[in-house]
Amino acid sequence: MKAYIDLLKSNETVKKISFVQLIVYFGAWFSNVAIYTLLIKLNVSAEVVAFVAMLHFLAGVLQAPFSGTIIDRVDPKRLLLTLIIIEIFSTFGLLFIHTTAALPLLYLFIFFKMAAASFYFTTEMSLLPKILFGEQLQKANELHSIIWSFSYTLGMASSGFFVYYLGISMAFIVDISMFIVAFILLLSLEVSIKIEREKENIFEMMQDSFRYIKRNPIALHLMLLHAFLGLTAFDALVALMVDRYYAGVIATSLALGLLHSSRAVGLVVGPLLLRRFLSNRSIVYIFIAQGVALLFWAMAMHDFYLSLFASLFVGLFTTTLWSYTYTLLQQNLEEKYYGRIVAYNDMLFLSSATFTSFMIGYLATKGVTLESITVLIGGGFFVGALYFKWLIERKNIKEINE
Repeated sequence: MKAYIDLLKSNETVKKISFVQLIVYFGAWFSNVAIYTLLIKLNVSAEVVAFVAMLHFLAGVLQAPFSGTIIDRVDPKRLLLTLIIIEIFSTFGLLFIHTTAALPLLYLFIFFKMAAASFYFTTEMSLLPKILFGEQLQKANELHSIIWSFSYTLGMASSGFFVYYLGISMAFIVDISMFIVAFILLLSLEVSIKIEREKENIFEMMQDSFRYIKRNPIALHLMLLHAFLGLTAFDALVALMVDRYYAGVIATSLALGLLHSSRAVGLVVGPLLLRRFLSNRSIVYIFIAQGVALLFWAMAMHDFYLSLFASLFVGLFTTTLWSYTYTLLQQNLEEKYYGRIVAYNDMLFLSSATFTSFMIGYLATKGVTLESITVLIGGGFFVGALYFKWLIERKNIKEINE
């Protein structure tokens, strides 16, 4: 923890970005419980739950080919402020969803809200390698993941109780307030990044990006590796678990909040426990551990309290895998291409998450048990371990601190 505190003390830009990130992500997850509670309250089908979960990622997929090019051409502070404004208005629209007849509006508002959130994330992750390198960059990525996980924990847990006692609409109002506070704080951020005014238009820059990926195949491999983390898109799975197994045990909003926050505790603690052991070789075993954790969750699913413990175990390895694979990619890119390649990386990751969300809903409606679905997801991480083992043996991937 001291390493992260030292980084925040030594870099004012990272400190402000991290503080704003804490508020923005807290607001995002705070309203997420309200959205899924609303869906269960409206008694929608498993397909609708899965579709909403899919929308959380689909927006990022569709905009990624253009977002990276825009990031490389636009002042990051101005872009971040604009994206927060979009999130404010999209969240405001959710206040008017009360019946199934309004579901198309719900889909639209979630699409724009998550498009802005994804764009915000990509902009932030493109900025970090421009101001940090090596071990500091890895620490910043880990800190970013820890903040995300802490916001996830606090947002989900508090929202579960908040929605239970004060209602869904009040959760959306609090979410809007969080974004307004983040906007005000971001106004004071000073980012001294030189923006290259490219002569090429957006489509020429996109073509240049693809040529760069072709010249640098390691980047493509690392993007595909990071995409395995899209298998952790569990929102639809958790909502279906609550509706199917725990409705008679605990209130819906509380069950959603506790399950998500339990996993998020693991997301926060994981990097603190594992970072001293990290290397390319050890990451192979962490992929395997993630798969084993999901198998355990599948076996524990019928018991709510045992499922809480299992979900904590599931979260223990995710943040480390996410931050390590992301840092490997960042260190293997030329600065000119940061925005574009990071955006394409996010597109692959979000495509994986979108597919995972869709398949959870599709398989559930076809009679496949939630336990079997969880086992299939766990198997994906065993494949990821084999892929990374092959990659470090055949492609000579350097360690992060080399």
